Amino acid sequence: MTASIPPPRRRSRSVSTEVAAHLEGLIINGELRAGDRLPPERELAASMNVSRSSLRQAMFELESKKLIERRQGRGSTVVQPPEAARLLGDLAELDTELAHATELRDLVEPRIAALAALRAVDSNLLSLSEVLARSTDHLSPAESLRLDIEFHTLLAHAAQNPLLVTLCTMTTEWTRRTRRLSHRTREARRVSIQGHRLIYDAVARHDGAAAAAAMERHLREVRDLSAPRQD
Repeated sequence: MTASIPPPRRRSRSVSTEVAAHLEGLIINGELRAGDRLPPERELAASMNVSRSSLRQAMFELESKKLIERRQGRGSTVVQPPEAARLLGDLAELDTELAHATELRDLVEPRIAALAALRAVDSNLLSLSEVLARSTDHLSPAESLRLDIEFHTLLAHAAQNPLLVTLCTMTTEWTRRTRRLSHRTREARRVSIQGHRLIYDAVARHDGAAAAAAMERHLREVRDLSAPRQD
């Protein structure tokens, strides 16, 4: 079945960048799933109100990120994760100690941030900035957590390594319970969002060392926010 693709919300940068960021966001959020077939390019360009040349540039970028597969006569399809990534994903079924998952996050996420700073393209930066624009301390804890997870997932995609995306997804699931605690109050949400902004600023400057340092600081703050209250 051919997927229905809504148009992007805005066009503040190049059209192809906007389209690539929009489609990548739909894939990351699960609105487009592995195996979904995208409409033919002529139809998709018309529905998104963009030129076919801009759409082709966006599709080429998504293909280079291994998010879609393009075949002559068969169109474009959202791809399955790599076999190695699926094998890693199976580990999530194990009874993993939360402390081990947190330690893994401390090891992996600063490296993800550093690689994102070195490898992020305009569409990645646009997607990250749009998540930040929607993130405020006035949100409900549940919505704040959802955007938190989306930000870290997009950051992993910006690192351009599918296995790192899998590791990020695994640690997200393993630490979801404690991550909820870092969004339980307005002040906690403010601190978390500020950490994301500092990470984004370093990534946008393509400063890998600063991005890693900002992530390390953010994870320390999240641990403090998630600590049990001393009533």
